[in-house]
Amino acid sequence: MQGSSLYVGNLSYSVTVEQLRQLFSDYGEVKDVRIVPNRDFGFVDMSSPSEAEAAKTALNGSEFEGRTLRVDEARPPRSERRGSYRRY
Repeated sequence: MQGSSLYVGNLSYSVTVEQLRQLFSDYGEVKDVRIVPNRDFGFVDMSSPSEAEAAKTALNGSEFEGRTLRVDEARPPRSERRGSYRRY
């Protein structure tokens, strides 16, 4: 894994930032947690790529608050991806 930012999908709408922080803290230092409002996903930033990899391996496919989590390395925003362009 190159980065230390994780995409966390299939979240229950009732999950809080603090619940995610606590869940991921078992795998290292959590730098930041963001849940996208009114969506079922968010992002967790770990302090190192190795900690992010450990969290991804342990939590991807696990059940949390009645839902099966999807955890993967976060991709950069579209505007920062190589070769991206804007349609006007």
